[in-house]
Order: sequence, then C-alpha cells, then structure tokens
Amino acid sequence: MNFLERKIRRYEHCRWTTDDNRRVQPFHWGLEHIGGSPDEPAPGAFLRKYAKNAIENSLDWYATTPATDYRLDAQNILTFTSAIESPWPENNTVYARLWTASRGWKPPIKAARGTAVVVLPNWNAKWHGQDGLCEWAARFGITALKMSLPYHNRRMPRGFERADQICGPNIGLTLQANRQAVLDARRCLRWLEQQGHTKLGILGTSIGSSVGYITLVHDPAVRAGGFFHVSTYYADVVSQGMTTNHVWEGLRHHVSVDELREYWAPISPMPYVERGMGAGRNCFMVYGKYDPTMLPELTRQMLDSLRRHGARPRTLALRCGHYSLELFPFSYVAGYRMLAFLRGALSSSG
Repeated sequence: MNFLERKIRRYEHCRWTTDDNRRVQPFHWGLEHIGGSPDEPAPGAFLRKYAKNAIENSLDWYATTPATDYRLDAQNILTFTSAIESPWPENNTVYARLWTASRGWKPPIKAARGTAVVVLPNWNAKWHGQDGLCEWAARFGITALKMSLPYHNRRMPRGFERADQICGPNIGLTLQANRQAVLDARRCLRWLEQQGHTKLGILGTSIGSSVGYITLVHDPAVRAGGFFHVSTYYADVVSQGMTTNHVWEGLRHHVSVDELREYWAPISPMPYVERGMGAGRNCFMVYGKYDPTMLPELTRQMLDSLRRHGARPRTLALRCGHYSLELFPFSYVAGYRMLAFLRGALSSSG
C-alpha cells in the first residue's frame, strides 16, 4: 500500500466515523410494501418469485406516466406527486431543483439546444448537495434538474435523521423505495420533455448511479448516462461496503448474501446488464481505485459484464475513494471529464 492509498483510506474512515447517527435498524421482510402480506408463511419464497417476475417484466415494473400536477415555482423548485404512494405522506411529493443552461459561457464544444440531464445524488445527500455540479453543468450548456431521492431532505418523514427506507434491513420497503426513485426520475424526464428538451441524459452518484443506470436502460428517451461510483448488485454493496455495515448488521442474522442478492436483484444494475439491456447505451463511469464503499472489485465485475454483453462504456479510474472523490483535484478531473462527455454525447445524438 503506497502513501497516497494509505492517506485516502484514512480519510475515508475518518469521514465515515464523522456521521454518528447511523443506527442498526430492526429487520423486517416488508412484504406489505410490495403487495404481499406481513403474515406470509414463506416470505423468502414470496420474495424470490416477486423478484424473478419483476426482472422478467421490468419494462412494466418500471413503467410510469407523466405527473398531472407539475409545478415550478419562482425559486426554480419543481414539485409533483410521486407515482408510488408510500406510507409517509412527506415522501410522496417529489422535489427537484432546476438550473437552466447558461448562454454566457462559450465552451470549446457547444451543447446542443434542448440538452438536459436529471441529476440523482448520493445516499443521504442534503438539499444543497451537488449544487456545484449542477451549476457547472449549466455553464457547460446543459440544463440540470436535480431530484431529491425518496426519503431524502425535503421528502424525509418526521422523526427520521437518515434515509434508512431506501437502504435498510426492511427488504420490501427497500425494493419499493428504489423502484419509486426510478419512477420519479422518469417523471422528471417527462417534465423536461414538456419544456422542449429533446436530448436527455442521466447523471448519478453512488445510489443515484444505481438508480440512474436502471433508468437509462428502461427509458428510451435517455441518450447518455454518467455515473460516479459503479457496482453490481445492491446486496453486494450493502454486505461489503464500509458505509453500509450497519445496514448489513441488521440483515445478516436473517438472510445470506446470496439470498439478499436474489431478493434485491430488481433494484440492482447487474440483471439488466446480463439481459443485454445496456448494449448500445452511451455511458461514462467514474470510480475510485481505493473506494471502501463501492469496492473497485465490484466495479470491475460490472464493467467486465457490460463488455461481455455488448456495451462499450467509457471509464475513468481515479486514485481516490468514495468520499474523497469530492476533494481537489479528483472532483475537478471527474467533474470536467463527466460534463464534457455528456455535452458531447448528447449534442452528437441524432
């Protein structure tokens, strides 16, 4: 281990320990959130069948219609009703903030008119998280619509400090929340289309990357995707990642990794890669060589599978981790390369 890797790993651990509100939550099968009964005598069998059906019919499982109540206020905050009605009313209104493409800056390659991306932040992102990235996108000539993920910031139910519903030891609720995130993102895309944007992309970070990739392969209007941090199966990240070890602690006495991988397969990128749904989709994937949260071994597995199944993703591996991607110079290199890719990919689309 070289000096830089040691320094990065110390920084990652320090950032992880800074958040002192992680709690091991109680385990629940959560079948009531996916159309089952809490009294189901064989919950594992129910989940296995449910997941298999969801993947085989994913175009229907992830299908949605435009919202009927889009509203953009004077502060450029877009709101609309989510396609899924969760048990918490606060979560059922989607919030997104709009940055309109700037015309004052003349980049070397000008973005095509009507170019826009839906930005999907990381797990437990604050309301102002990734504002800088969106401002930078606007300067690149790309309109950015940053969506709050389910159970995050303005969508967080009262009494909660973290978005444990979208990644937690309630198996059914985690399925519902991640499906909801994809449907919400697709409703954001429909709104952008209504505003005249015809060259659409997705830009996701961490869990937003997972949600974004699934959106990319299920929505034909999305012409390019950019992803910071990439992995295979939801269960692999939860069971192996540093920042999710408290989630795994609530699960490991009740399910194995193999079982959880199967149950959460519909909200994982890998099954859609293996079905060839990523072939022909234009994407750029950035990852850290020293990432203890979404392990680089998992990223390499994802990239290998993409290539085996006909996809040709562009990649950038940086000598950083998960949190440290936010630091200079990594953030500048990754941000510039990502936005330059999206600008070029969307502008060159037919």
